[in-house]
Amino acid sequence: MRPSALIAVLALLGLSQGCTPTVQLAAPKEPININLNVKIEHEIYIKVDKALDGIINENSGLF
Repeated sequence: MRPSALIAVLALLGLSQGCTPTVQLAAPKEPININLNVKIEHEIYIKVDKALDGIINENSGLF
């Protein structure tokens, strides 16, 4: 093998080593903030029998 061909092959190998991709995993320097603006609304419906309605009324002091 000629010396100039050997130098060319070595140069190509050296250049190809510089193009290899690298993958790095690193934690972020600042904490991750997640803002959840959630509005929760609920309604509770209570069905009361007429017999219980007389027992549980506004004047009974239970509720």
